[in-house]
Amino acid sequence: MEKISIVVPSYNEEKAIPLFYKELTKVINKMNINFEIIFVDDGSKDQTLEEIKKLEKKDKRVKYLSFSRNFGKESAIYAGLEASTGDYITLMDADLQDPPSMLPEMYKGIKEEGYDSVGTRRVTRKGEPPIRSFFARKFYKIINRISKTEMVDGARDYRLMKRQMVEAILSMKEYNRYSKGLFSFVGYQTKWLEYENVERVAGETKWSFFKLLMYAIDGIIAFSTAPLWISVIVGILFCAISFFAIIGIIIKTLCFGDPVGGWPSLVCIILMLSGIQLFCIGIIGAYLSKTYLETKKRPIYIIKEKGKNK
Repeated sequence: MEKISIVVPSYNEEKAIPLFYKELTKVINKMNINFEIIFVDDGSKDQTLEEIKKLEKKDKRVKYLSFSRNFGKESAIYAGLEASTGDYITLMDADLQDPPSMLPEMYKGIKEEGYDSVGTRRVTRKGEPPIRSFFARKFYKIINRISKTEMVDGARDYRLMKRQMVEAILSMKEYNRYSKGLFSFVGYQTKWLEYENVERVAGETKWSFFKLLMYAIDGIIAFSTAPLWISVIVGILFCAISFFAIIGIIIKTLCFGDPVGGWPSLVCIILMLSGIQLFCIGIIGAYLSKTYLETKKRPIYIIKEKGKNK
């Protein structure tokens, strides 16, 4: 019988884990297919690992990996995919924002409709702060304009994939990972299921506005070189403006004898150009920093402990 691997990245989710397991088992126990549930404890500081161990003792389908420290969700996703043994693999958050009830329909999309992957996307952002929703929508518009890899607005990591697609994702060993982009980059035919946003069942979100902003910047750097070209264009534009401004000042002085304006205007121009230079250097520095991290060849994650179930 075929098997589905369910990968669950978890960080400080001690309150959500029991509720997630209860809802998940209600669904998978009705499906005529084998399952394995792989929890990846991403260096949690609460009792998340203890809650997972309780589940492992009473359910042989439950497995777990525990990191030596917090490596981030992207590393947890990679570790879970690498540890999976199923014919189909799905990613789910422990906070129940990824409804387990959608799993049978996702499986049907692959088995009966012939898709390689069935993903989910939120059509509403109910419950999110308005400013976060605004910037999230703008991010997808921007990245789809500057990147050749299409990003679906509202797409979640929650998706069911064939083993072939997962192997393609695992073949990309890059240290700086942006899974939403990698899922699109590898291709394969994907069906999208839409649903309304579901709020967390317990605990608090680990994604602050600043973390989401940094994550968005990582996505842009990983899948587009457009910012580098923007810095080039800005540099050329201001060189041209300064050249014509100098010509204008010379003509004005020769024809009208009007002296050039005082130091306040000069200071403003210097500050503006300095800011633009720092902005462009910052863009280049962001790309260099990612390259620097890649060349170190550090491990994506380090496992401290594994579950006993095989």
